[in-house]
Amino acid sequence: MFMDVWGLREELFGLARSVADHGYYCLLPNLFYREGKIRLERRNADGKMVSFDTLPEPLQNEMRGHSSKVDRPRTRIDIAAMLEFCRDEPVAPGPAGSVGFCLGGRAAVYAGQEFAARFRSNASLHGTHLVTAAADSPHALVDRMGGEVYCGYGDRDRMATPEIVAALGRAFAANSNVIYRHNLHAGAHHGYSLPDRDIHDAAATAADWRETFAMFERVLQPLVSANPGA
Repeated sequence: MFMDVWGLREELFGLARSVADHGYYCLLPNLFYREGKIRLERRNADGKMVSFDTLPEPLQNEMRGHSSKVDRPRTRIDIAAMLEFCRDEPVAPGPAGSVGFCLGGRAAVYAGQEFAARFRSNASLHGTHLVTAAADSPHALVDRMGGEVYCGYGDRDRMATPEIVAALGRAFAANSNVIYRHNLHAGAHHGYSLPDRDIHDAAATAADWRETFAMFERVLQPLVSANPGA
């Protein structure tokens, strides 16, 4: 599981436990570890985490700076380290899966591209910068991928404009080695799938998790003896 730009927190730990409850070994790495333990939670009067666009501009720029450092080369190094760590853990040697949010949605696509033989089931939820002008843009390297990919988009997310969603659709359609499914959720904003967020969309989130777990069940092998709450 790949975190979003807000850093590790209980909200994500709860989601990781949910994945474990389904019988999968779930890692939740700190993608900002090179910079330390970064926590960027900001809450409103109701106790909900506020949306990125409501933050002061200096804090937005700080967060963009952290996000920009989670690039393909660094993420590849980190995923390789995770796979090496799993050699000594109760993890099946077969296909692996990923799910990520925001910058983590991009990291999930990186996993499927940089380690295509292993990562065969990847979910990107309101992923960011999936279509860019760079040569290594995620959409430009879809031909590296295999297995299945699911993407959840919010139609009010500026990182999922009609042009971006269409470009990703064309890229996946050109690769017969990968099965691509997606949902474009009406009225959903960036960050909609995170339960502690002020713009959380429960219906869209439920649809994403149904698709994600169905994909995992088709492609991955749950642990024989699941450990609920692990």
